[in-house]
Amino acid sequence: MPVRNWALWERPGRWVAYTLTTEALTLALTVAAIVFMPVSNQQILMFGVLAVLGVLQAETSRKIERARRSLNVTPHINMTSVWMLPAILLLPPQLIAALAFTFYLHLAIRSWSGLQHVAPHRTMTNATTVTLTCFLASWVTHSFFGASPLEGTKEVAAGAVCVAGAMYFLVNTAITGGGLYLAAPEKASVKRIVGTWDDNLLDLATLCIGGMMVIALINQPLMALVTFVPMFVLQRSVLAKQLEDLASKDQKTGLLNATAWHQRGNQELSRASRSGGEFSVLMIDLDFFKKINDTYGHLAGDDMLIALADLLKRETRSHDLVGRFGGEEFVVLLGGSSELEAVVAAERIRHMITELVVGTQTNDGTPVLISERTASIGVAAYPEAGQTLDEVLAAADAAVYVAKESGRNKVVGAGNRPVVVTTAG
Repeated sequence: MPVRNWALWERPGRWVAYTLTTEALTLALTVAAIVFMPVSNQQILMFGVLAVLGVLQAETSRKIERARRSLNVTPHINMTSVWMLPAILLLPPQLIAALAFTFYLHLAIRSWSGLQHVAPHRTMTNATTVTLTCFLASWVTHSFFGASPLEGTKEVAAGAVCVAGAMYFLVNTAITGGGLYLAAPEKASVKRIVGTWDDNLLDLATLCIGGMMVIALINQPLMALVTFVPMFVLQRSVLAKQLEDLASKDQKTGLLNATAWHQRGNQELSRASRSGGEFSVLMIDLDFFKKINDTYGHLAGDDMLIALADLLKRETRSHDLVGRFGGEEFVVLLGGSSELEAVVAAERIRHMITELVVGTQTNDGTPVLISERTASIGVAAYPEAGQTLDEVLAAADAAVYVAKESGRNKVVGAGNRPVVVTTAG
């Protein structure tokens, strides 16, 4: 399904107010710096060097950046912090703002132009966030280390670089996280607001390269060109990881897709076969899911699927396999679990689905709460239900059919013993 490219006025009012406030604050601070803070020729020269190097680096990796951005509809981490960290320590606020907007204007025109989910107001918001982040990081760093921290001892210079990098990371996370929360409080989670481990490690990696860039610019400016190679390799490795995730994950829910689930499920089957172990499969089918799409629209239906996926991830172990087979059909492999144990787990999940409340909105933006949902769940175990993964899946699917036919909102177990049906509670 295409990602909707929301216009600014279609966004929640609280998010619009937050965004316009940060933009107004950034503009006010920039104007104040222009009026009250002098700029030296050396600072103008450094601005030019950073701008040329940053644009040149962006051009060398333009195709990679475009590919990464086209695959990523979540908050996107690019390489601008590599150049903004030196700016925090070497430039006054007005030139920091000019540098950030130079980079984002270039990215918008050369790397992101035409991408469906990159709206102009999002690019402006990103540029503003980076600029305000740098303002605050610069103020803290210079408050602690003075106006020219890089001209002091090596220890002072190193401390200033570390503090600037830490402040950039923390402030940027706070501003971005605040915006993400206000955009959709009903979807708020630590992962959504703070980002994944991979996101944060990438951000820290770019800041580390930025720290090396500061040292290079002060001591040996030509060495700054050497950092282009690790930046290029870093972007390519991140793109490769995104492509790997794209090939193995359902893009709507982040769960394993059918192909990846089968591959890993067969690996679990091989382990169980060699060791004489067992595992169980839950087939989960939302009841009357079509009514959600018909009543509220497909965007609300998507949010319901995402909420169910999050529930399944929370209620299963890290080594269990959770996947989406398409539509409203989900499947879970519980490693080392008997059918009886799996039925108990399935009944817990079924009950939690009945209590699930999903905050979403209709296609026209009207807020709505979806509740009182139910699911029919079939359970089958290896080796009782079959000797192959497909046989176990078929048994679980047949159990789902029994659950549907006997009134829905039930857990049905299939095996060599009589079918177990738990009544809806």
